[in-house]
Amino acid sequence: MATPNPTPDPQYVQGVFTNYSWQAYFGYAFFHFSGPHGISRNMNGFNYGIVYYFNNWFGIEGEMMANHDSPNGQSSWFLFGGGGPRFRWLAPKGIEVFAHAVVGYSHLTPQTPYGKQEAFAYVLGGGADFSTPFRRLALRVGADMVGTRYFNDNQFNPRAYGGIVFKF
Repeated sequence: MATPNPTPDPQYVQGVFTNYSWQAYFGYAFFHFSGPHGISRNMNGFNYGIVYYFNNWFGIEGEMMANHDSPNGQSSWFLFGGGGPRFRWLAPKGIEVFAHAVVGYSHLTPQTPYGKQEAFAYVLGGGADFSTPFRRLALRVGADMVGTRYFNDNQFNPRAYGGIVFKF
C-alpha cells in the first residue's frame, strides 16, 4: 500500500501591496503666508519631492515648493527647498500614513523695506498616500505648518497639498 504524500506547510500572505524604496511626488499646494506689517497672502502653486526609504518606516526626503500670488497686480512668490527625515506607517488597504520634518531655505518676493528676502525655514506635518489600481501610482493628501523668520519675527503658516506619487 502506497503512503500518501505529507501535507505541505501552510502558506501565509504577508501583504498584497508592494513597498518600493523610492517615491517621487508632484502636486498642487495652497499656502497662506502671514507676517508682520499687515502682510497676508493666500498663495497657490506646486510642490514636489523625492524620498528614499531605508526600511518600511524610515526615509530621507528632499522637497521643493513654489507658491505665487499677485495682489493688486504685483507678483509675489514664496519658494522653499529643504530636506529631512520621513516616518511612515503602512496601514491596511495599501494606505501609507506619514509624518515629516524638513529643514531648509526660503525666499520671499517682492523685496520689502522690512528686511531680507531669504530666511531659514522648516516644515512639520504629514499626510497619507492612497493606493490606486495602478501599482506604482498613489494619491497623496497632506497638511503642514511652515515656519520661517522674516522681518525679525517668527511666522507659522499653514500649507495643504495633494497630488500624485510615483513609486519605483
